[in-house]
Amino acid sequence: MIDHEVLDTGLGDEDDDDFDSAAAADDLLPIDRFLDRELSWLAFNQRVLELAEDPGLPPLERANFLAIFASNLDEFFMVRVAGLKRRIVTGLAVPTNIGTSPEDALADISEEAHRLQLRHADAWSRLVAPALAEAGVEFVSFASLGDDERSRLSEYFHDQVFPVLMPLAVDPAHPFPYISGLSLNLAIRIRNARTGRQEFARLKVPPMLPRFVEISREGERVRYLALEDLIANHLGDLFPGMEVLDHHAFRLTRNEDMVIEEDETENLIQALEAELMRRRFGPPIRLEVTEDMDELTLKLLISELDITEQEVYRIPAPLDLRGLFGLSRLNRPELKYKPHLPTTAIAFQPGDNNERSDIFSAIRSGDVLVHHPYESFATSVQAFLDQAAKDPQVLAIKQTLYRTSGDSPIIQSLIDAAEAGKQVLALVEVKARFDEAANIVWARKLEKAGVHVVYGLVGLKTHCKLALVIREEEGTLRSYCHIGTGNYNPKTSRIYEDYALFTADEQVGRDLTRLFNELSGYAIEKKFKRLLVAPLHLRKGLLRLIETERRNAVEGKPARIRIKVNSMVDEQIIDALYRASQAGVPVEIWVRGICSIRPGVPGLSENITVRSILGRYLEHSRIFAFHNGGDEQIYIGSADMMHRNLDRRVEALVRVTDPTHLSQLMTFFDLAMSDATSSWWLDQTGTWVRHHLDEHGNQLADLQDLTMTDVQSRRRARATR
Repeated sequence: MIDHEVLDTGLGDEDDDDFDSAAAADDLLPIDRFLDRELSWLAFNQRVLELAEDPGLPPLERANFLAIFASNLDEFFMVRVAGLKRRIVTGLAVPTNIGTSPEDALADISEEAHRLQLRHADAWSRLVAPALAEAGVEFVSFASLGDDERSRLSEYFHDQVFPVLMPLAVDPAHPFPYISGLSLNLAIRIRNARTGRQEFARLKVPPMLPRFVEISREGERVRYLALEDLIANHLGDLFPGMEVLDHHAFRLTRNEDMVIEEDETENLIQALEAELMRRRFGPPIRLEVTEDMDELTLKLLISELDITEQEVYRIPAPLDLRGLFGLSRLNRPELKYKPHLPTTAIAFQPGDNNERSDIFSAIRSGDVLVHHPYESFATSVQAFLDQAAKDPQVLAIKQTLYRTSGDSPIIQSLIDAAEAGKQVLALVEVKARFDEAANIVWARKLEKAGVHVVYGLVGLKTHCKLALVIREEEGTLRSYCHIGTGNYNPKTSRIYEDYALFTADEQVGRDLTRLFNELSGYAIEKKFKRLLVAPLHLRKGLLRLIETERRNAVEGKPARIRIKVNSMVDEQIIDALYRASQAGVPVEIWVRGICSIRPGVPGLSENITVRSILGRYLEHSRIFAFHNGGDEQIYIGSADMMHRNLDRRVEALVRVTDPTHLSQLMTFFDLAMSDATSSWWLDQTGTWVRHHLDEHGNQLADLQDLTMTDVQSRRRARATR
């Protein structure tokens, strides 16, 4: 039965007629009002690349941004490009969000991706590698080494590399081998000394070995050689009696998008495992080759891999700069960002006698808002669940798990709680992209420990970040809730910026109790008091909040909208923001990645400002703030403004009500949108322009440094009271 409680937005069903008439005005908006979402994603990765190109950043951080760029682009091809190609092949493709045909969209993507990959390679060879070399971290070629170094490396090759190599010949008795996705390979042409025939062989560069081999280390100076360079200079040992004619590196990207027909399968786990196996053999969608590859070898690869010329990317060596992630292990702090040490949130700090903090007591005293990674995940989220698992007064724990680390203490807390006899429910999202296999393993481990494991609702991913603890206190049950913007993952919590709200508010407790019951049941039907929940009510709730601001502006009242998301794509939300802008509402959008809004267009969006911030931490929190006639309505949660989040996922936003927290969130937003803060600005053409230097060439303020300073100053202020 549907509960007709009104969302706490100041709007009820009586407003629907006006709301619908405003939505009908979308037909009057210009047809070219959206930016292409795929090109917008590539523009996001260009912003990552611009950080790598920035000589003002520490050299090892610049190398890390090159690795992030490479990893991001891999995923873009494996998912976005692969999905587009699959829909074209199956005849299901439709024009893009700006009306471009699927075939033209692929051509546009290819052109821009080619440009970015060449720029990425140039950034490494011309900018980052020289900066590292100047700092004592040098990458060299085998040809530049002396005899002693070559001798030592040859010994390493025969002891550590040669035994795991598997050269595969291609001839009438040996068909062209399967090339795994994202593997680095050598294409080798050899001549049979006995017959004089030319042959082809493929050699996979072992992924379990260091991508860059350490040649020497003298004090802080270290020199590296690419593993494929070492292997290439020992091919004679792999093909005795053969003449090695030529060799070139290449790398293949495969379609790793997954389609699970949940309504046609009885066992989701078995279906996922089968699909994971099929994914390994997905069709090729990108072939990267070194720019010096000869035409004979390239034609063979194109033919055997059934790939088009458009999907070939000729790039200067070395390929696959994801290997630069390994440089983070170097103990050279002066070449990295100055460390930010997370503090314990003020509410969760130990008392005067340094006794262990009582998490439940702190939450009973009032809502607690924690800002990761500036404030510790370990002493907040982990401590909350750890204390719940050990507390004899806790009767039940319910939690969603979307992504978590392999050694997660969160998982262990749930296991400990179940083994202690508590009722434990874990809603594990086994369809979380690229974490499917890991989540299946943890789901089964939880089940063996006695945790009630469910996999959500058919056709929907459960993306919300929720935990509910039921505790018996003086004969009554009290709910303690955690609603976050980020995953229950201790590792990513150190580099992802996120907010977490802890509350013992009775209304939130009732909301989460009902939501968990529906998640473990059959459907999300109800509206809630302090939550906005997708897929049924989140978009409607946000549209009503936006419409309230538009009406207030029309009536001459103060109005303002502020939204922070990872992606802004949903056309209905964007059109509502356009209508608000036309009415004079100042709209500030803070987006990390994709953004389809075209700001600054006269008569349409001149009141819309779009900024993006990238840095040492991945901006991941979602904030939705509405002036609401002075009664500020601010929500945080897990939802981006994308079709999948609003229509095909279970998402939850919670309304923040504590005045101190509202002020904290708005101060954070003020800093981000300030012209004195380093950021990228989006213009109406879809171009992102970086603003990181003032008129005198000095660096603008870094938001993440400012935030850490603010968090630490609040802690010091409390300590001196």
